[in-house]
Amino acid sequence: MDLHRRPPHAAADDGAIHHKKRRDSSTSSPKASDALPLPLYLTNAIFFTLFFSVAYFLLHRWRDKIRSHTPLHVVTLSEIAAIFSLIASFIYLLGFFGIDFVQSFISRASHDSWDLDDAVTAPSPAITKLPSRDTSIIFSEDDEEIVNSVVEGVTPSYALESRLGDCGRAAAIRRGALQRLTGRSLEGLPLEGFDYDSILGQCCEMPVGYVQIPVGVAGPLLLDGFEYTVPMATTEGCLVASTNRGCKAIYASGGASSVVLRDCMSRAPVVRFSTAKRAAQLKFFLEDPLNFDTLSLVFNRSSRFARLQGIQCAMAGKNAYLRFTCSTGDAMGMNMVSKGVQNVLDFLQNDFPDMDVIGISGNYCSDKKPAAVNWIEGRGKSVVCEAIIKEEVVQKVLKTNVSALVELNMLKNLAGSAVAGALGGFNAHASNIVSAIFIATGQDPAQNVESSHCITMMEAINDGRDLHISVTMPSIEVGTVGGGTQLASQSACLNLLGVKGASKESPGSNSRLLATIVAGSVLAGELSLMSAIAAGQLVNSHMKYNRSSKDVTKIS
Repeated sequence: MDLHRRPPHAAADDGAIHHKKRRDSSTSSPKASDALPLPLYLTNAIFFTLFFSVAYFLLHRWRDKIRSHTPLHVVTLSEIAAIFSLIASFIYLLGFFGIDFVQSFISRASHDSWDLDDAVTAPSPAITKLPSRDTSIIFSEDDEEIVNSVVEGVTPSYALESRLGDCGRAAAIRRGALQRLTGRSLEGLPLEGFDYDSILGQCCEMPVGYVQIPVGVAGPLLLDGFEYTVPMATTEGCLVASTNRGCKAIYASGGASSVVLRDCMSRAPVVRFSTAKRAAQLKFFLEDPLNFDTLSLVFNRSSRFARLQGIQCAMAGKNAYLRFTCSTGDAMGMNMVSKGVQNVLDFLQNDFPDMDVIGISGNYCSDKKPAAVNWIEGRGKSVVCEAIIKEEVVQKVLKTNVSALVELNMLKNLAGSAVAGALGGFNAHASNIVSAIFIATGQDPAQNVESSHCITMMEAINDGRDLHISVTMPSIEVGTVGGGTQLASQSACLNLLGVKGASKESPGSNSRLLATIVAGSVLAGELSLMSAIAAGQLVNSHMKYNRSSKDVTKIS
């Protein structure tokens, strides 16, 4: 990012210094309280006491004069001092309570004059918005010309990377142009310290910065005999702490175990025929086992990892929805399966020339939407994870008892979700853990919709002493290669789990392991939250961990 800080010409230096001085003067304007020798709260107390004390004294004295028929204009030395004290304290209190209004008015006036001055000296009369107040980026004369051309519409913002050949420089110029066009500052949005080359053509278009999300760790999670420290990117207080408590309970009880039931990604194009009979003929053709080998060869040509597993057809009149499922190695696999489906559609045109392909996706897949087909058939990795939590662990770590957990799970996660008409939502907060791990490890956050499908089961065993808990998640859509997994931060989190990149010995094993870690973490999160609710700790814990006690006005 050194290119962003190339020394500009002298004129640019003078302008930058001038802007900096104006910004410093506006942000550090003196306040009346700065000149007080005592702390503000002590000074306020003194003047409040003085005001009410002298006011009471003067009213008392004037009442005595009225009763004794003494002229009011005849005052003693003490009364003169009291009058001056009353006036002084009144002026102070008026200034104290009016200081926000007065200073905001002065500040607004100075900012208006600042904006007006820049508007007059703007390089292009086409700019109608006020310039940004963010002076954190200093442009050279060449970059300044490019910024102006973007503002004027001469240079497309989306073409900066290809024209400049420098993704970081393009992001800075786009950011500067955006601020001038909108008159809004992006000063709090980080720009430097990010590899913009790594997202070109893969993760995000037209970047102007990046968002910082804190990453916490929960664990160790003892799963299938191995320990994992789970990274979670979240802005919700108490989430990591709660999941960590669940991991502790699982660890103390001997760990959890998991099974991957199925590994398949799906894509379902929609095609149309002139008649429903003709659409049915395609359905029968695709579902005939005799044709599967031929279709598999066509499909599998798209990738050395893609392997067709099955084709399921549904009809709506003369429209056919073809749901292809396949394994995709360690990639999440949406692009891979789409490419294979396109190969099959091209092949089918030979036998069904009257087939009209309406769309490569007909929502029967179903991607990033709650759908019963994913809840029933599964999509991505279908995982079940279970653990037996000992009675003493339930009491000492989770602060509740087995019978209370079993009853709460039945009434909340099962019956309550049924009353609500839930689709795959028979759990307490699976999406919380799934989203946090997805963001930390570079998964597609939107696929949290179907990946959070989960049913949590609890049962008392061993004569009611111990708790058997399980989570069944049919649609965990994860990958360890491609997409956001190759970014530095997300790659580091995958490395922490030991699933970074593709497995050379057993393709697909890393992504399957990541799916089981997600399920194990959900198990821990479900166990802890349900225990907090059963023990009546939910509100208190959120008041402790999810509410800041900092004075935001002082921080700003």
